[in-house]
Amino acid sequence: MLPSWTDENIGTMKRAGLWLVTVIGEGSVFTKDELRQAFPGVSQIDRRMRDLRDHGWQIHTNREDVSLEPYEQRFVRQGEAVWEPGKGRTKAAAPITATQRREIMARDGNFCRSCGISGGESYAGTYEAAQLDIARRQVRQDDGTSKVELVTECNRCRVGGRQLTADPADVLTGVRQLGRLERRVLAGWVADDRRPFSPVERLWAEYRSLPEESRHKIRQALDAEGAD
Repeated sequence: MLPSWTDENIGTMKRAGLWLVTVIGEGSVFTKDELRQAFPGVSQIDRRMRDLRDHGWQIHTNREDVSLEPYEQRFVRQGEAVWEPGKGRTKAAAPITATQRREIMARDGNFCRSCGISGGESYAGTYEAAQLDIARRQVRQDDGTSKVELVTECNRCRVGGRQLTADPADVLTGVRQLGRLERRVLAGWVADDRRPFSPVERLWAEYRSLPEESRHKIRQALDAEGAD
């Protein structure tokens, strides 16, 4: 007999699997709202549902099934019975060796792939030097599962990006929507592995990082100059 999906003494991922099996059924469609209503007050229930894919469960979105609406998912097939004793455990990540760290940093150009800062370079407006390390990033695959890939990031970006999941399919969708000129510009940035920022873009980034009092001074200066 299966445990009850309403039993809060078992993990959320296991409860989500039981809900799919006993309430939705293989081959049936459910919505994000139905999932959240079934698990009120449970944080990151969508993420816990996606974790089932790492255990062989097939849950399709409109990426895999074009007949689905963006807010719908289809429970295609059950995988491992994650609620059974000894199952549903996340494997411990293998430690990153010194050789791997050097190779990945060299491959990534020895700068943070998120913000572009180099190791030892000071963050703008501070005396704090960036430290580079290797981050594990969840990357969504074409079949809907997630795979951990390694990327160079600075200490600041690693803290902010720990819960992020990269989705190359979203990037490719955006690329296909670009016009010919925009795609050519992007291809140049990709080939150089860097994007040159104009002076006004750099100033905008610096302005955004200022405290409110200082931003107010900049706005006043721009308004005064615009009136001249």
